[in-house]
Amino acid sequence: MEKKEALKIVQRDGHELKNLPDHLKKDKEIVLEAVKQNGFSIDHAKSFKKDKEIVLEAVKQQGSALFHFDESFKKDKEVVLEAIKQDAYVLKYGDEGFKKDKEFILKAVKLNGHALEFADESFWKDKEIVLEAVKENSYALDFADESLQKDKQFILEVVKQEGGALDFADESLQKDKEVVLEAVKQNGLALQYGADKSFKKDKEVVLEAVKQNGLALEYANESLRNDPDILAII
Repeated sequence: MEKKEALKIVQRDGHELKNLPDHLKKDKEIVLEAVKQNGFSIDHAKSFKKDKEIVLEAVKQQGSALFHFDESFKKDKEVVLEAIKQDAYVLKYGDEGFKKDKEFILKAVKLNGHALEFADESFWKDKEIVLEAVKENSYALDFADESLQKDKQFILEVVKQEGGALDFADESLQKDKEVVLEAVKQNGLALQYGADKSFKKDKEVVLEAVKQNGLALEYANESLRNDPDILAII
């Protein structure tokens, strides 16, 4: 089999690396193409399990492929961060030291907000880290400590950055008009996701939501859907 043909095969399906002749499994260019298509295909080219260039390409495609490489890469910050970017779950089974390293966790949540879930619990109360996580993914607020989910000033800061995070704030703040207004100004659809149902009848809130996203009108109370002031801004 020619190398050119082998490259085309692994570009279509990385796992086909296993069916190539042994001499082609030792060709770095072919292995690189295989892991770009499927990170787990490294299992068929064991001689490259200590090759950092190969591991970086593999984890870009599938973060959890990290665990199919040499153990040393679980302690390599560059590699682990690249893996977390694709799959936050990597942090759960990665090197324990990273979970308590604030500098590392800050970088991790900026790449993937879900990484907050697997960080040391002390960071669930860290406003700087939680805010960065929420900026990347509003769902990250769900992993924050309850004390932050109830902290009005913090939640105000959060929803100004990511209105959708209101859905994960404490229920008392979902009923707080000041908080809800800030949320819908940033993301009109927070009228549906997070805001207390009572605000669907609040003209001021609905106006701000619709200004930000016309689709928010669909979630307003029927009594406001034909309001001329609201329709005028769509």
